[in-house]
Amino acid sequence: MTRDEASDRARVVFTILDGDRNGVLERSDFELMAERVETAAWRSAPAQREALRAGMRRWWEGLVTRLDSDGDGRIDFEEYRGTVLSPGPFADTVASFAHALAALGDPEGVGTVARGVFVELMTAVGFPADRVTAVFDAFGPSADDRVPVAVWEAGVRDFFSPDKAGIAGDHLVAGE
Repeated sequence: MTRDEASDRARVVFTILDGDRNGVLERSDFELMAERVETAAWRSAPAQREALRAGMRRWWEGLVTRLDSDGDGRIDFEEYRGTVLSPGPFADTVASFAHALAALGDPEGVGTVARGVFVELMTAVGFPADRVTAVFDAFGPSADDRVPVAVWEAGVRDFFSPDKAGIAGDHLVAGE
């Protein structure tokens, strides 16, 4: 995969994270995303929703600590872009987020996520429904229209890996 592809992913994630669309990431953007996803995850246990909220807080704290080069409590795209191009310091944070998000999709604890729940959660994250549906289809759903939680979790981690190509998450950057 080229660095351009990784930059495209970084741009998409930055845009999704910038909840108030003011061109910079701030603590409030991460709180807003956590609220949107928690609302969509109403079927999930409170502990699962809190795990996502805690993951979002860790993600923000890690980003601002490592990337806020001017100390203004905000991260612009140039500061952020390195998280995808060189994700090593953020691997644990991404893994934690991936686990928490995927777990929200399985409120029954059966190990799979239904299409409707997947679409609801991913659109709450901020992705367009048509792209979310394409990702779900790329995961290869079962006859009962479900995908394994572990496949979704791995898909989130892959999305943040600059060395991955031809992944389901590529559908999220189509047309950007």
